[in-house]
Amino acid sequence: MSDNQGENLSFFQFEADFVQDLRCIPMQVRMKLDTCGVKLKLTHWHQLTVEEREWLMAAPCETLEEQQAYRQGLRELIFAKTGNFPKDLDIEPDPPWMDATVIPTVVAQKAESVGVDLTLEQWAKLTLAQRFALIKLSRPSHENHNFVPALREFQIVS
Repeated sequence: MSDNQGENLSFFQFEADFVQDLRCIPMQVRMKLDTCGVKLKLTHWHQLTVEEREWLMAAPCETLEEQQAYRQGLRELIFAKTGNFPKDLDIEPDPPWMDATVIPTVVAQKAESVGVDLTLEQWAKLTLAQRFALIKLSRPSHENHNFVPALREFQIVS
């Protein structure tokens, strides 16, 4: 993946075990959800057709206009499937994955817990999508068995 969210139909290698059939929400979609402020549950995701999931992966979500269109389209899609709108997420004005100069504490602690000393230089070299993924994979509420594979994929550890 690259900093350009518009390169949309690529996945991280650590996602390979579940992206083939799109049974889990890929990181690229999760980043868009956080960017546009929509909480998409896995149960919602499972109700979507493959074409709808592919739309969520391919649709741009970078500019304010694209974010608003993505949000509106997603909300309408979920309402059509479930009769309810998805919950809103707070949109961080300065999301931590946008800052290449500060390693978020949760990422530093997770790296340390697996014996990795993540340097600021390594953090700065990561793409937005890679930083987003490490943040998500570091959170205690996340199944984070993919953290170390992500570190390998991002060439932080061998």
